Amino acid sequence: MTKNELHSLVEETQPNICGICVLQDGKEIYSDTWNGYRPTDCVHIMSATKSIVSLLVGIAVDKGLIGSVDDKVLSYFPDYPVKRGEKTIYDVTVRHLLTMRAPYKGKGDPWTKVCSSDNWTFSSLDFLGGKNGITDVFDYRTVCLHILSGILYRATGMKTVDFANEVLFRPLGIAEHENFYAETAEEHKDFTLDKAPKGNVWFSDPEGLGTPGYGLCMSARDMAKIGQCCLDGGKYNGRQIVSAEWLREMTVSRGIEDGNFRGMSYGYLWWIIHPEKKIYAAIGNSGNVIYVNPEIKTVVSVASYFKPTVFDRVDFIEDKLLSSLLAN
Repeated sequence: MTKNELHSLVEETQPNICGICVLQDGKEIYSDTWNGYRPTDCVHIMSATKSIVSLLVGIAVDKGLIGSVDDKVLSYFPDYPVKRGEKTIYDVTVRHLLTMRAPYKGKGDPWTKVCSSDNWTFSSLDFLGGKNGITDVFDYRTVCLHILSGILYRATGMKTVDFANEVLFRPLGIAEHENFYAETAEEHKDFTLDKAPKGNVWFSDPEGLGTPGYGLCMSARDMAKIGQCCLDGGKYNGRQIVSAEWLREMTVSRGIEDGNFRGMSYGYLWWIIHPEKKIYAAIGNSGNVIYVNPEIKTVVSVASYFKPTVFDRVDFIEDKLLSSLLAN
């Protein structure tokens, strides 16, 4: 399939894709854009943000700023007023947050209560714990993951975006990012739904802490740099960005009990696509993906604007994109 044919295939069958970048053996073998986007334009990568935060936590662990993933969450918030009768919260660890096995009160994400508060970290902590104790059951959350940004801030003394710029983005040659704060609920909604290109921004709370569950904006080319760093054992241009030890731990496959999520398993905020082949991915709503395949030394990044019926594009990447490119 020629590049023009592949361009048309994406345009016709995956209409909200804005950019794709494919690297093999560290070299770019394919890159293209759609919907009026330029290669440097960013999209909101949705929940793929979580996987970038996992790398930031790993770097903080590597530097000794976070002692261990087994640290108790509340050890970072000695000033948090625990609700009367709440006991479970004392046993929740950083690992529970990273593996989506933290216990919460209620079902689903309390968007309104957290995002309308002055302190999103403490508001998220209000939902952590509960009467059932530590169940170690997979419970996928987004807004309540804001606790991780709070931990990073307490551990590093830096706002999320500043820490990311210093230890991850600049070393990878990714443009520095700035905070984006929505003054109103309508602006918050528009940030997600708007189809126009975005800048190098990270959605933040009123205190300037980047949302760890969503909110990061990146181009497909910069997403691919993240994937290549992971594929290369945490190195980039000879510099160790994140330890190989963290990457191994991050991608340990942990099964999901109910069998949902298209049969995938989970690591530390990364989806494990094929455990036997060690293929994993950052996946965000609307089909935003950083796909890492060590078996064929390939990274694929897909950047897309918001479309509610698209949750991931792993099948498209494996069955259409790679089969077309690697057949040539």
